[in-house]
Amino acid sequence: MRGKSGEGEMTILDVTFDSDGVAVAGHLYVPEPATRAPAIVVGHPGTGVKEQAAGLYARRLSEHGFVTLAYDAAFQGESGGEPRGLEDPAHRIEDIKAAVSYLGTREDVDPERIAVLGICASGGYGLAAAATDQRIRAIGTVCAVDIARQFRFGADGAQDPAVLQDMLSAAAAARTREAHGAGVQSFRLFPDTVEEAAAAGGRHGIEGFEYYCTDRAGHPRSAKALPWSSVDRIATFDAFSALEMLGPRPLLMIAGREAVTAWMSVEAYQTVTGPKELFWIDGASHVDLYDKPEFVDVAVCRLVSFYRTSLCCDTACAAG
Repeated sequence: MRGKSGEGEMTILDVTFDSDGVAVAGHLYVPEPATRAPAIVVGHPGTGVKEQAAGLYARRLSEHGFVTLAYDAAFQGESGGEPRGLEDPAHRIEDIKAAVSYLGTREDVDPERIAVLGICASGGYGLAAAATDQRIRAIGTVCAVDIARQFRFGADGAQDPAVLQDMLSAAAAARTREAHGAGVQSFRLFPDTVEEAAAAGGRHGIEGFEYYCTDRAGHPRSAKALPWSSVDRIATFDAFSALEMLGPRPLLMIAGREAVTAWMSVEAYQTVTGPKELFWIDGASHVDLYDKPEFVDVAVCRLVSFYRTSLCCDTACAAG
């Protein structure tokens, strides 16, 4: 299909690529003309799909001359893999690296100018992928989350440690039931009403419910439950453990001043020793940065400048 961009036509392609034996589905945004263009892999938030925040940012960045790829994580959305909805940090990182490999095979992409943009949980996954995959020339994040820290400490960092212990107990019991033939055991991610969301998670809970469970951005393929086997995979993960390996490659982290999750961006930023920037957007919460134009516009403007500086060395690209 074709669409209008801010600077001309773009082609939007349905693509698939292999991620460790799983067929991953993506939307590739190709500006016209695109010849050996710089490219950006765009990862979606936890429970998200490529048609939501990742697709929005991919389209907006493509309007400025980048080939962009938004995709559904393995086990989620239109991608393959069982059990459905599984959140496996190791495979999420592999998805990003597989997306880089796929882009590197395309004639319209310059394999020496590929970057990553991670949104929410993909921010953490993107950092982990970039730390060990030097084909990733630059890494940007928007409201980055290390999903393991969120499970261990809560979105605001103040969660009682007993919560995770209870979840690990439930996950162990679920594995036993599955071994006895009960089928995949899952737990719900969202309550039935916005009032219940407020009681459970305050403003952050309300905003997550409104984004994923209403007409604002709800999508039928967006995960509303996770298999219990996700929990112990997540619990031992650490997206920030290898950040010193980013080396000289540049990092831009974008966070909202009002985001309860911003402490994770701060922690990651303080750990990185190479070229880095933590860019604050006043008035924005975590979920605001998924789709609200007044905040997305600011984020995209800073990202475009960052990726042009990081990836584009010629005059034509810098002027694009």
